[in-house]
Amino acid sequence: MVDPLERLKVLINSSTPIVVMETVEEKRAVMLVRAAGAELNLPVFEWSIADGLTRSGGLPVNAAAVAPRVDPKGRNAGSSSESERLLSYVMSSMSHSETPLSGNTGIVNTKEPAQVLAHLEQMTIEAVFILKDFHRHIEEAVVVRRLRDVAQRFCTQRQTVIITAPSISLPPELASLVEYLELPLPDVARLRAVVEVVHSRLAKTHTLKLQLDATGVHAVAENLRGLTEEEAERAISQAILKHYSLCPEVVTDVLEAKKNLLRRSGMLEFIECSESLANIGGLENLKHWLQQRRGAWEESARSFGLEPPRGVIILGVQGCGKSLCARAIAGEWKLPLVRFDTSMVFDKFVGETEKRVKKLFQVAEELAPAILWIDELEKVFAGSGADSSSSDAGVSSRLLGSFLSWMQDRRAPVFVAATSNNVVALPPELIRKGRFDELFFVDLPNSVERKAIFNLQLARHKLNPASFNIEQLAVAAKSYSGAEI
Repeated sequence: MVDPLERLKVLINSSTPIVVMETVEEKRAVMLVRAAGAELNLPVFEWSIADGLTRSGGLPVNAAAVAPRVDPKGRNAGSSSESERLLSYVMSSMSHSETPLSGNTGIVNTKEPAQVLAHLEQMTIEAVFILKDFHRHIEEAVVVRRLRDVAQRFCTQRQTVIITAPSISLPPELASLVEYLELPLPDVARLRAVVEVVHSRLAKTHTLKLQLDATGVHAVAENLRGLTEEEAERAISQAILKHYSLCPEVVTDVLEAKKNLLRRSGMLEFIECSESLANIGGLENLKHWLQQRRGAWEESARSFGLEPPRGVIILGVQGCGKSLCARAIAGEWKLPLVRFDTSMVFDKFVGETEKRVKKLFQVAEELAPAILWIDELEKVFAGSGADSSSSDAGVSSRLLGSFLSWMQDRRAPVFVAATSNNVVALPPELIRKGRFDELFFVDLPNSVERKAIFNLQLARHKLNPASFNIEQLAVAAKSYSGAEI
C-alpha cells in the first residue's frame, strides 16, 4: 500500500496544482498536510469560510517558514512508516503550544471563496494551502474560473492547493489539473500509535493507570481495525476514561464500541455467533467442505503456501437453514461475522452508491480475517441485466462490476458467505469458480436429516429425544422445511 505521506510529498514537490482528499477525517487530512509541510520545510495555510485564510498552527500569517519538526534527512528514504512519522509529528506538536497568538486573525478579505482564490493568485511564496469544505462552493462559475487560474499559475511553482471534503464532484474544466489522494483506513501500527497518543493526552488532565503491556496495546489496536482514525480516537478515549486506566477491560470495550459504530454506519453490522456446525442437522457435504478448510486462516497455512478460501454461495429452498449456515461458519472457524445490509447501500445521488460499496470493501478488508455475510444475494444485483440502464441508470451493473473486481482481486482473507433463494436471478459471471469456491444447494431435509433436526431441537428445548418416537415424527414431517420442523 502506498504511504499517503510519501505520496503527498511527491505531489507537492512535482508542482501538482490541486490535490483533492475525499474524506470525512478532516483532522487527519490536515495533520497529514502539516506533517508533509514540516518535512518539506514549507509553510501551510488553512482556509475556512468562518476564519478566512490563516497560517496553520496558530502562527501569524506573515511568519517565516518554521523549521521542520521532523528531520527530513533519513525520512524521505522511506526508513519509517507514515504511522511513525505522524506519531513523531503529533507528539512534537503536543509539546508546542498550538494556541493562536494574541491578535492573530485571518488575512483580510479572504473569507469568501472567490476572494481567497484571488489572494492565492497573487502569492509568490512556496506553500501549501488547505481549502476546507470547498465542495460547497465549487458550483459557482466565478470560483471555478478563479481556481482554474490559480491552478495554471501553481503548475510551475512548488505551490499546491489541497481541497478536503467528504465528497466532491469537480467540473470538467478542472479535471486535467487535479490529482486525488486517498486516505486508507489506519493499519494496526497507526492504531497502536493512536492509542499511545490518546493515552498521553488524557494523562495530562486525568490520573490514569497503565496496566497493559505491548501485547495488550496491540490487542486494543487489533480490535479498532475497520474504524477511521477519528472513530478510533473516540472509542479508545471513552474506554480509557470509563476505567481511568488502560487495562484489559479496554480491549473488550473498544470492540463493543466498534460494533456500535459500524452498526450506525448503516452498511455493516456485527453479528454475534454462538452457533456451530454441530447445531445444524444434515448438510453433510457443506460440513465436510468447511471442516477441510478450517485451519486455512492460520499463519502456518500461509507459510505452507495455502490460500484461504474465498467464499461460498448457499442457495435453495426457503427455511432450510441457509442463514443459519452463514452464522455457523463464523462460529465454527471462530471468526467475526459482519452482515452486509443490502438495503442501505443504494443512494439517491449519482455515484454515491459506488463510493459506499468501495468503502464497504475497505472496511471488510481491515476487519480481516472475517466472514462477510450477504443475505439474499440475488436482490443486490436484481437490476444488473441488459436493461439496467433504463431501470436504474446502470447503478446495479456498475455495482456488480465493482463486486466482481473485488472478489477476483482481493488479497485480504475475507470469506464471503452469500445466500440466495433463486440461482436463476444470479449473473453467470458472479458464480463462476475463482470468485466463489463452491455452490451448495440446500434442499428439503430427507428422512435422516429430519431425525437429526428433531433430535437437535428437542435437546435445545431441554427435552429428552429418547422419550419421543423420532422415526414417526420424521415420517409425519415429510416435505417440511427445517424452519417448519
